[in-house]
Amino acid sequence: MRTLTAAIATMLVLTACATTTSPTGRTQYVGAVSQAQLDQMGEQAFAETKSKLQQSPDAKQQAYVRCIVTAVVRELPADARRLNWESVVFVDDNPNAFALPGGKVGVYTGILTVARDQDQLAAVIAHEIGHVYANHHDERITRQLGAQGALGVAGALVGSRYGEGATQTTSQIGGAALQTLVLLPGTRSQETEADVVGQELMAKAGFDPRAAVGLWQNMIAASGGSRPPQWLSTHPNPESRISELQARATNLVPTYEQARAAGRRPACG
Repeated sequence: MRTLTAAIATMLVLTACATTTSPTGRTQYVGAVSQAQLDQMGEQAFAETKSKLQQSPDAKQQAYVRCIVTAVVRELPADARRLNWESVVFVDDNPNAFALPGGKVGVYTGILTVARDQDQLAAVIAHEIGHVYANHHDERITRQLGAQGALGVAGALVGSRYGEGATQTTSQIGGAALQTLVLLPGTRSQETEADVVGQELMAKAGFDPRAAVGLWQNMIAASGGSRPPQWLSTHPNPESRISELQARATNLVPTYEQARAAGRRPACG
């Protein structure tokens, strides 16, 4: 009976989903949760992160990151720009960063020692914002729910379709499930897509796309030849990725130069 109920719950979740096309033209399966629910989940996860990690007391660091986020977000489509974008620098030696639905960006102080200038840091931030822009969180949640047929989560989602409302659903999903679903690591295809989208966004914003290559080289060096940092953990072979970044950077230099000529010259620090 439990197996049958799980199968029915999974089927109901999947029938509520839809296909869409990512910014690079890839077909995506999304829609297990509404955009309002997704944004609320991201906001809730960000609030939980702020409650657990110390925020940097360095106002210059916070302004530095906020400046880059603002410049990159300005190049997003109108529906993505409408979000209440917020950035926070957290005190953590891990060279990492993240962006969540709802327009939330977190940067760890550890990445500030690896990204040595504003262009390299823009490569990190634009990559993470690229995940949000490309609906990767929606895609991961939809895939996860469809695969696992989790009755508690599926029941909450199906219930919301019948009038319980997004707020109540998000509350039911909350806690450990919220962290598990919203903060799932990206797949390799998503990481590659975030690189493509992010490098284009940074070039349009007036950041040098060639800096993404140096950033990745620094990340590899930071690993000291041991296990790669968390930010690299789901990426394909780093050397191959660097080659891809170099090739794209060459093609994006005209975009970067046009942005600079048009007055998009970020001076974040």
